[in-house]
Amino acid sequence: MQKSPDAVFFEEQPMRDNKLFYVMVAAGIGLIGFFGYGIYQQIVLGRPWGDRPMGDTALLAVGGLYILLGVLFVFFFWRGGLATEVRPGGLYVRYFPFHSKFQQIPLQGVRSCRSLTYRPILDYGGWGIRVGLGKRAYNVSGNKGVELEYEGGKRLLIGSKRSDQLAGAIESLRR
Repeated sequence: MQKSPDAVFFEEQPMRDNKLFYVMVAAGIGLIGFFGYGIYQQIVLGRPWGDRPMGDTALLAVGGLYILLGVLFVFFFWRGGLATEVRPGGLYVRYFPFHSKFQQIPLQGVRSCRSLTYRPILDYGGWGIRVGLGKRAYNVSGNKGVELEYEGGKRLLIGSKRSDQLAGAIESLRR
């Protein structure tokens, strides 16, 4: 992801920083290997795969779909991540592959901005783009971030390994 030339803060956090990444990539590779082996055994070697094998066409269709899903799964976790940028125009986040470009986070109505340590699973239900009652989060890994509290009580958390610097950049924009 490209940093804007006028950015006062930029951070890129790949999903590979999350321990769950390795489990998910292994699951995707396992899916590819499982159906790849089945197609190889039944189509290439001519030996039925399983006790009640499906037809060759059905196996190619179903197996091909699962292999494609496995590849997309691995790609999603390999290339995915969160980019956060503070520039004169505001605060921007991009959570690839869900966002194709940076999304502006409104700073109007922000009552407070603070760096904090949080509990991802207990406070937000895990990592990712999380939406709950009166709160949202964009986080990839770890337990540090910046929480914006808006007038009316709504909260937004941006996960960051450099949360103090991010909070400082946001505060400098708000002044």
